Amino acid sequence: MLELRNISYAAPEDGGGEKEILRGVSLTVDERFVALTGPNGGGKSTLARIIAGIIEPTEGQILLDGEDITALGVTERAKKGISFAFQQPVRFKGITVYDLLRYASGRKISVGEACEYLARVGMCARDYVNREVNASLSGGELKRIEIATILARGTKLSIFDEPEAGIDLWSFSNLIAVFEKMYEQINGSIIIITHQERILEIADRIIVIANGAISDQGSREEMLPKLVGGTGKCERLSAV
Repeated sequence: MLELRNISYAAPEDGGGEKEILRGVSLTVDERFVALTGPNGGGKSTLARIIAGIIEPTEGQILLDGEDITALGVTERAKKGISFAFQQPVRFKGITVYDLLRYASGRKISVGEACEYLARVGMCARDYVNREVNASLSGGELKRIEIATILARGTKLSIFDEPEAGIDLWSFSNLIAVFEKMYEQINGSIIIITHQERILEIADRIIVIANGAISDQGSREEMLPKLVGGTGKCERLSAV
């Protein structure tokens, strides 16, 4: 279980001074699937990076399964069981998909096991297991491979920052199917930052972050009628 207590963050500005990005955010995540949504610039990605340990909060406390991890960096939090997936997955020249899955698992896995993880994200393993994780892969392929690495790690908490960004409609449809399967199979919690209705529809809880604070939250049944404008995208929330 993840618990945030009064998280605030102020970023330094050019020329001096600070800009308040988050203020007094408190929440508990113990569901399998929680979606964070809200206007662009509202603080969602900053909050995700604070949870992952990429950014240090100005104030507040972060607990994972009751343990205070506020002072831990990204590497230490990864060891505790937190995974973070960027909007644009990282490419690794010279590293194969099999290598990446092996490193992610933290143990010696067979090619057969690596292929099983790829199959779970809807990829034909023989076409990808020996491919380099480089520019020859599309955005959708990279995102599914990144999810496969998270499955290989078996983390307590997996965070995805706008996984729909930069991919085509076909890849997005496949990504939704992957998340639906992941929801059924994961033994931890998933936090996804998104504006997309199809992702919000599979969330246990939806949290709206605006102007650096939680403005609303509830079950998908409670929240979707408030947020969705019928276009598949939460237009009210995606505008700056």
